[in-house]
Amino acid sequence: MTTLQQPSRGTATVLLLPLLAGGLAALALGVYGRAHTPTGFAVGPAGFSAALPMKAWLTTGAFVLAIVQVVSALSMWGRLGVEIPDGVHRWSGRLAFLLTIPVAFHCLYALGLQYDVPRVLAHSLLGCFFYGVFTAKMLALPKRDAPGWTLPVLGGLAFTALVGLWLTSSFWFFTVVGVKV
Repeated sequence: MTTLQQPSRGTATVLLLPLLAGGLAALALGVYGRAHTPTGFAVGPAGFSAALPMKAWLTTGAFVLAIVQVVSALSMWGRLGVEIPDGVHRWSGRLAFLLTIPVAFHCLYALGLQYDVPRVLAHSLLGCFFYGVFTAKMLALPKRDAPGWTLPVLGGLAFTALVGLWLTSSFWFFTVVGVKV
């Protein structure tokens, strides 16, 4: 007879704070995005012709770096048979996150959380979800007693959210508006 192991109470409490903080981060961004009166103008699309091309290209950069994140994570977990230095994973993640900051700032400040167009609603919710999952992952990262599935699941959710963000923004922009800088 096989017995199922119950998760230890320690496992639940180890993940409680990161998941709670991530949920609160996502909720706070959504509430702010909805309650804040959007300004309607871009803030600092330096080097770009307008805010939309800036957002499309920065999100594309973050998307490419997120693919590097997945490949380097697979390498770290021994799933590729090829070793990629740990620094590649850390720095591609840091750079990907940094590329999202001006995009998120513009989205929240100039546009707010919108729900009138399904694509834009999905994009708004994915943005809140991405930052919530990212918060949870970063807070779970130093917890050595977290279950082994924690980082792959949170990383996979962050990647999935970023892919959704790219599809609902950059891909849309490049296919509808065109490739512009």
